[in-house]
Amino acid sequence: MIEVFNKHTGIDVNEWDLLVESSNTSSFFQTKVCYDFYLSLSFLEPFLFCVYECRKLKGVVIGYIQSDGGKLERHFSRRAIVLGGAMLSNDISGSALERLLNECRINLEHRAIFIEFRNFNDYSKYKIIFKRCGFEYQPHLNFHVDCTLDKETTLRRFSESKRRQIKKALKNGTNIIEAHSKREIVEFYQVLEDLYKTKVKTPLFPLDFFVKFFESGVGRIFLIRHEKQIIGGILCPILGTRVIHEWFVAGKDTEYKDSYPSVLATYAAIRYALDNGIKRFDFMGAGKPDEEYGVREFKSKFGGVLVEHGRFVAINKPFLYSFGKLGLSILKKLSG
Repeated sequence: MIEVFNKHTGIDVNEWDLLVESSNTSSFFQTKVCYDFYLSLSFLEPFLFCVYECRKLKGVVIGYIQSDGGKLERHFSRRAIVLGGAMLSNDISGSALERLLNECRINLEHRAIFIEFRNFNDYSKYKIIFKRCGFEYQPHLNFHVDCTLDKETTLRRFSESKRRQIKKALKNGTNIIEAHSKREIVEFYQVLEDLYKTKVKTPLFPLDFFVKFFESGVGRIFLIRHEKQIIGGILCPILGTRVIHEWFVAGKDTEYKDSYPSVLATYAAIRYALDNGIKRFDFMGAGKPDEEYGVREFKSKFGGVLVEHGRFVAINKPFLYSFGKLGLSILKKLSG
């Protein structure tokens, strides 16, 4: 017997925790902690689906619907994002997974233009089932840094230039600290905001997201400080001792060339993993393999393994999807 629920009240919390512990496809983004965090954010519309097979929890999908801009822009930018990918039991049946994915599609069909599963684990054995349910696979790269080795060995895997930059930055008085006040979060947000406006050119979550992440304690925010000023930082959700993620990172690299704030921020998260027995640092994406992506070169210098776990995308509204992509492309060109 297979049962599907689209409310968190359908999940036994203890079973949820056990699935997080046992699944090969677990991530922070499929935990109750993350779901509760999403619920605290007024600008996101969280969703949750789960499937039971023979009265045992076999799969969980947590995500959010996001839209940007004014009323018209929001209409053309509605998308359902599943960070980390679905969390599936290692013995889930094809039938149960189909039921879970079909529930996602039916429920989100009129609420989002497209649904995107951004995978942080290997889902290759599920590709056929996703395709059968209307999800196309799109190649997407990422870097995973193995933090199970000793600190010296892990840092030796960094490129020579990155090791030199870290040493130089620390020597000139630049410090790595953990955020401990809202004022520091605001300073970090200003650095991020400038990066997104000038280089990334995609919408950034509002300040409230970063403040609530800090207050909730669901991860760590490492900041780079030089002469009492915050010049960079990194926001990292953590899943026990399994993985620490790079969700947002930025640095005033042009203004503080000898402090290498973006390098130091990335190093801060990896060092934390090494010091706290966390097995992996996850960069959360390195672009499409057939497209140039400058950030991929930067991320490649920290000793990680290049993986391609890709994304699964279901387009609910093909016309609006194409129109939205065209509009975003035009806006990027006009702004830069």
